Amino acid sequence: MSETQKPKTFWRYRPGAPKPVKIVISGGFGVGKTTMVGAVSEIEPVTTEAAMTAASQGVDDTSVLPHKTATTVAMDFGRITIDEGLVLYLFGTPGQNRFWFMWDSVCFGALGAIVLADVRRLTDAFGPIDYFEGAGLPFIVVVNQFDGAPTYPVEELREALALPETVPVLSCDARNREGSKRVLIELVEHLLRLRQESAGLVNAAPG
Repeated sequence: MSETQKPKTFWRYRPGAPKPVKIVISGGFGVGKTTMVGAVSEIEPVTTEAAMTAASQGVDDTSVLPHKTATTVAMDFGRITIDEGLVLYLFGTPGQNRFWFMWDSVCFGALGAIVLADVRRLTDAFGPIDYFEGAGLPFIVVVNQFDGAPTYPVEELREALALPETVPVLSCDARNREGSKRVLIELVEHLLRLRQESAGLVNAAPG
């Protein structure tokens, strides 16, 4: 096969081109994952939303989401260019426990994750946090500011979620492009700090 006939690989990095980084946006049911991907994506986002049916009654808690009529059943996908050297590819996970068997596939190759949380259903964040801790995938926690939801100090949220000081806890309105972009940048900076700290430890280790 000649050079011109070789199939192009989507993820192949070309020198001088922006570096592609895969980021996962996760959280519980109805926490705003699809909304965040759609808010920041510079391309038409790909979604796998399906209409909620009677089968979800008694399974999905819609008590604080009375107007929710659809749910993600596989993943969401979007893309955002942070600067000329970095492009983030965003993958949103399904929220319900019955779709968690897809998480390993969705998260494969990711460098970091955002765990979206709703303070009215804070316990829904425990599953994603446990998953990323177990997988060794760095993450930050972002409280989605739902209309009418109470607000709490960051340290109270950190304590309630049993998070170490090394995990950033932020808040934003997932509907807002600039706010959502800000937390993505914070995640990238968090990943860079972790890499620098890891490199420092390696360099400091005795030979």
